[in-house]
Amino acid sequence: MTSPQHHRIDYIELPADDLEASKRFYAEAFGWGFNDYGPNYAGIRGPGDREVGGLNPQGSGHRGGGPLVLLFSDDLDATAAAVERAGGRILAGPYAFPGGRRFHFADPAGNELGVWAES
Repeated sequence: MTSPQHHRIDYIELPADDLEASKRFYAEAFGWGFNDYGPNYAGIRGPGDREVGGLNPQGSGHRGGGPLVLLFSDDLDATAAAVERAGGRILAGPYAFPGGRRFHFADPAGNELGVWAES
C-alpha cells in the first residue's frame, strides 16, 4: 500500500444522487468495496483496502455533476496559501472531515478541486 504523497492526485469523489443505487452499480460492475460514513457518504476502497475515492450525494449539484479531484498535502494551510498566491480562489474551508482536514478551490479556469491532509 502506498502512502499519500504531497501535491499528487490522491482521491476522486463522484456525485451520487442515490447513494445505495450507486454503491450497488459499482460493486456489481467493477467489484468495488465501500467504507460507509453514515447515510451521506461512502468511501471507495481500492487495492489494499486504501480509500481511493468516494460517492457523495451532496456533490451532485456542484461542478456540473462531474467528479471532484482531490490532491494530498503535507501542510494544508501552506497549500491553501500557495493556491491563493497563484491566483486560485478558496471556495470552502479548510474544514475538518472524517480522516483529516480539506479545502476546495477554483483554478483560474473555474475548475473546482480539493486538497486534503491527515491533520
